[in-house]
Amino acid sequence: MSVLGWLLGLVLPLCATPGAQGLSALAAPASLRGIVRPGSPNHALAAPAGFDPEPDLVTRPYPVPAATLLAAVDAVALSRPRTFASPARPGAPWRRDYVARSALFNFPDLVAAEILPGDGASGLVLWSRSVYGRSDLGVNRRRLAAWLAALDARLGSSAPPAPLPSPADRSSP
Repeated sequence: MSVLGWLLGLVLPLCATPGAQGLSALAAPASLRGIVRPGSPNHALAAPAGFDPEPDLVTRPYPVPAATLLAAVDAVALSRPRTFASPARPGAPWRRDYVARSALFNFPDLVAAEILPGDGASGLVLWSRSVYGRSDLGVNRRRLAAWLAALDARLGSSAPPAPLPSPADRSSP
């Protein structure tokens, strides 16, 4: 953490904490389906087409099992500078939370990931949002675009993905 981050922490306390410390209470709900997006422009959502709420970036179906996609998301997230994993959520095996911090002021942004398991393909929802400020100058959207590009590079995107099952198909036994 920089000296500026520590000083800013006198006014904005979460800028003075390291890693993901102190941010678990601000985590997104256990499921990202049906989240209510704030009216401020300091967040970005990446999700499959037809997702509610409408995403800023559309994610493709990934022709891999959910566990493989989750491991790849973890690897991509934790390979990013100043990005830390939050504690795992009990009862939410397909959800992960991360904290990404800015270099200079140590501003925390929260990134939630949810895998949507399916037959032959898995879906992905990513929601990145700033803790402080009204505008993020596009940082959260650029972060999600970079993560998705890194995920495609990691998993390979040359083969056409299998279609994602509809929500009704995923909920049936």
